[in-house]
Amino acid sequence: MAKADKNNKQAAVVETPNPARLKKFYKDEIAPALMKKYNYKSPMQIPKFVKVVVNVGVGDARENAKAIDTVIAEISQITGQKAVPTTAKKSVANFKVREGMKIGVKVTLRGDRMYEFIDRLFNFSLPRVRDFKGINPDGFDGRGNYSLGLREQLIFPEIEYDKIEKVRGMDIAFVTTAETDEEARDLLSMMGAPFAR
Repeated sequence: MAKADKNNKQAAVVETPNPARLKKFYKDEIAPALMKKYNYKSPMQIPKFVKVVVNVGVGDARENAKAIDTVIAEISQITGQKAVPTTAKKSVANFKVREGMKIGVKVTLRGDRMYEFIDRLFNFSLPRVRDFKGINPDGFDGRGNYSLGLREQLIFPEIEYDKIEKVRGMDIAFVTTAETDEEARDLLSMMGAPFAR
C-alpha cells in the first residue's frame, strides 16, 4: 500500500504544467493555417518564434550606478525572467563611456516564457498605450525578424506607477524562422500583433 502511494506521489510530481495559451494556439490554429497558405512541403518550413529579446538602454548609469539594479528589477518583473546587464564594447570619450561599463539591460526569452510575454504584450500592454493606433508595420529587417520600440515601461500591468524612479523606453526584437517579411507579418498578425492599418 505504501509503495503504491509512493508511486502515485512520483506520478503527481512528473505531471507537466499547462503549456502557454499562445503556444497551444500556434500549434492548433496558426501552424496549419500558414502551412495551407504558403503550401509548405514540410512542417519544418512553417515560420515560428525562436526568441524574443527585450533591451533597455540605461544612459544615466554613468552617474547613478544603482539605476542598473532598478532597471534589472523592473525588466525581470515584466518578463518573468532575470535580466542581465549589458556592457560597452568600446570607450567613447564624447559620451563619457568606458569599455566594460554597464550601460543597459537585456533579457532573452525562449519557450513558454516567450509565448506568455508575447500574449501579455499584444493583449494587455499595447492597448494601454496612450492614443494607440497600432504598431509600425515597417519594423521588419528583410529576414523575417521584427523590432518594436516602446516609450515607457508603465504600459505593463506589473509596474506600479508610484514605485518607478524614471520612465524608460525599451526595444523588443522578435526573432523568427520566417524567410520573408511577409511570412513573419502573417505569423505576428495571427498571434495577435495589432499592426497599424
